[in-house]
Parts: sequence; structure tokens; C-alpha cells
Amino acid sequence: MVGARKRFTIGVDDRVAPPQAALLGVQHFLSMFGGTVLVPYLTGMSASLAIMCSGVGTILYLLVTRGKIPSYLGSSFAYITPIAIVAASSGIGAACGGIVAAGVVYMGVAGLVKLVGTGWIDRFLPTVVVAPVVIVIGLGLSSDAVEMSFFNGGYDSGGGFVASGAVVAFISLAVIVATSCLPGMWAAFPVLIGIVVGYIAAVCFGLVDFAPVIEAPWVGLPSLVFPTFEPSAMVLIAPVALVAIVEHIGHLLVVGQVVGKNYNGMLSRSLLGDGLATTVAGLVGGAPATTYAQNIGVMSVTRVYSTQVFWYAGAFAFIVGGFCPKLEALVNSVPSCVMGGVSLALFGLIATNGMSMLTPDKVDFSDSRDLMIVASVLVLGIGMECAGIVIPLGDYSIPGMAACAILGVVLNLALPRSQGDGPTEAAE
Repeated sequence: MVGARKRFTIGVDDRVAPPQAALLGVQHFLSMFGGTVLVPYLTGMSASLAIMCSGVGTILYLLVTRGKIPSYLGSSFAYITPIAIVAASSGIGAACGGIVAAGVVYMGVAGLVKLVGTGWIDRFLPTVVVAPVVIVIGLGLSSDAVEMSFFNGGYDSGGGFVASGAVVAFISLAVIVATSCLPGMWAAFPVLIGIVVGYIAAVCFGLVDFAPVIEAPWVGLPSLVFPTFEPSAMVLIAPVALVAIVEHIGHLLVVGQVVGKNYNGMLSRSLLGDGLATTVAGLVGGAPATTYAQNIGVMSVTRVYSTQVFWYAGAFAFIVGGFCPKLEALVNSVPSCVMGGVSLALFGLIATNGMSMLTPDKVDFSDSRDLMIVASVLVLGIGMECAGIVIPLGDYSIPGMAACAILGVVLNLALPRSQGDGPTEAAE
């Protein structure tokens, strides 16, 4: 197209100068921070250890996947309820034992995938199922982004609408949108620039509390929590890994869509990396790991896919969470309205990646079969995620993303295909 400007892209295997890579790593670190500390906040675990273990887990993941899959691992939301139950009744140590067991389940599934191959993915997870699930991953988080933007307190806010917080969120969002349209390398830092400008705006509105930053020491050591292996705790927590694995597969497919690669053949390594990260976290008192949608959103907006950047992000998280309380307090002082504005952009981009998968050669909306699969998955998933509804299953619960994925798989297998009509799933 005449006059069109080609966007700057850094590929998975590309390398950039260390100072630039460090800034890009900080951008990923800040994007995952809110979600990673939320899990320990709700379960009584250590936020510092969660941050540190997210860094360690990301580095382990990169090692296992040989630096081929750009992903950041943060705290998994799927385990919140069982961890909170075990921590309240038997202590954090018992919960950590359950997290270790969950990591073992992860690694067991990784071994099974390695044994049987990945041919089943195209049958059970074709585009007509995957695309709406990807949309659910993005739009299902939209209520969190809106809540943080308008109520300036996110999950722990009990107040009403905060006009100053909404203004700050809009400023953060506007800066991200404007910066992403700039030429050259400026477009690689929209999230970081948006957070910095939003933070300055929040300071001007009096929304930042510097007291914890001033009081925090520069250097400190992590207070590790070692696991105790109680059968009841392990039985309660470990099976949740199966729900997290569904989420993991969905994220891996999104990453492949974003960077333009097919990672099906690396699924076993990807699951193994996540399982190792979860096991190590449980051994020292950290939260269980999962790949993060926020960081996928960062890649979508920046078009920087280099795994080099994630090494820096992991190292920064390890240092900040484990050994520098001052920096941790500074990052923690970023108001939720700033991250809300950032999330409005990032979560929307995840959803649009799912929409881009709904191409006529993959999904035929003139075919009632494909139409009903996509419609059912979208309504169930987005409805459950935005309303905060889960399906109780004994001592467990199935979140909206897992429920809609299961529904999509069942409908895809059960509904008859039209004779000679509709797209066929091309082997990649």
C-alpha cells in the first residue's frame, strides 16, 4: 500500500544492545508485577519470594526451551483457592509442598506429550476452538483492567469511582497508543514509557505513597519458606496443574500466533519448563508459575519478540524480589490506575490476536457448526471471567477460561461436519 509505514520488528532470535535489552526487560518486568504479587497477597504467601521465583522460573523456562520461546512466567491464578485453603488450615509450608507436587504433575504431562507427540492438538484444538479461547484470555481480563483504571485500587479496592485515577489511566493508555505509532525503536518501549509518564501523572495527583519506599532498605535477603509434604495438601493442590496446563497450551498457541511460529513441536519442553519453575518455587516458598498473558500483550504492541529480553526481565525480577527491598517498594508504589491504563491496551491486543486467527480458510461463519462453537465459547468464557464465576468441582474449581476451552473441545468433537463445506484445518 502506498504511504504505509512498515512497523519495526525484532525477531525471536535477534539480539539488541545490552542497554536496550535491559530497558525492554524492565518493561516486561513492570507489566507482570501486578499480577505476580496479587497471588501471594490473596493466599498469604510472600510477595518478594513470588517476584524472585518469577525471575528464576523464567530463566529456567528459557533454558529448557533453549531460548526459542519468548515467554515470561509469573504467579498462576489457578491455584489461589486451594493454596488459600491449605495455608489457612495447615500453613504455608504445606501449601508449598502441594505446589511442588503440582510441578511434578506438570512434568509428568510433559513426559506424556513427549511420548505420544502433538498430533492430537490439531484434532482437539483446531482454530475454531483456539481462536475464541484466545479472545477470552484477553477480554476475560478486561474487567480487571477497567476496575484498576476507574477505581484506583484494583482487587483490594472497596471504594467508588476515582476521577483522578481514571485520568491517570487514560494518560497511560494515550501515551502507549501514541508511542507505539512512532517510527523506529521508539515503538519498542510504549509500555515502559506509558508506565513512567503515568507514574509522574499519579505523583502530580497525589496518588503515590513514598513512605514504604523511603523506609525500605537497599539490600536484604529473602526469607525462604521450605515445604512440608502433607498428603491432604498435595491431593488438594496438585490436580489444579491440569487446569493450568490448559491455560499454558492456550498461551503457547497465542505466542506462536503473535511471533509467527508454530510451537506445537516444543509443547513438551514448554510444559517441562513451566513444571520446573513451579517445583522450584514450591521448594523455596514462591507461588506456582504460569506463562503470562500481560507479557504476550507487550510483545503484540512492541513487536519485540527476542528471547534475549526475557533473560534480562528474569534477572531483574530475581534481584528485585530477592535482594533489593528498596527497588521492590518503588515498583510496588506504582498505583493500580497506571497499570489499569496499561492493561487496557495489553489485554485488548491479546483479544485482537485471537480475532486475527478467525480467517475464512480456518473458520467458516457461514457454517452453523463453526458459528455455534465460536459463539458458545465466547459467551461462556467472557461471561464467567468478567463475572468472576467458577464451577465448583469438589475441593476444586474450574475457571472460565478452562471451562470454555473444554466446551469448545466437546462441541468440536460432537457436532457433525457439513459434507464438503467449511474450511479444513491445514497441517502446519
